[in-house]
Amino acid sequence: MRVSIIDDLCTGCGLCIDTCADLFDMEESTVIVKMEVVPPEDEDCCKEAAENCPMEAIKIEED
Repeated sequence: MRVSIIDDLCTGCGLCIDTCADLFDMEESTVIVKMEVVPPEDEDCCKEAAENCPMEAIKIEED
């Protein structure tokens, strides 16, 4: 599984960081992905972060 942030949609609310801090972090006013390839143990929280993103700015690609 791979994850990325759609910069044009991200408002930097930080909800994804609260949900899955191992994968997401804040850089200035935008969220960044710490690692593009999601470790198996973080897949569930990554999916939850994507589902809860109010702007639908988290893109997940299944391998």
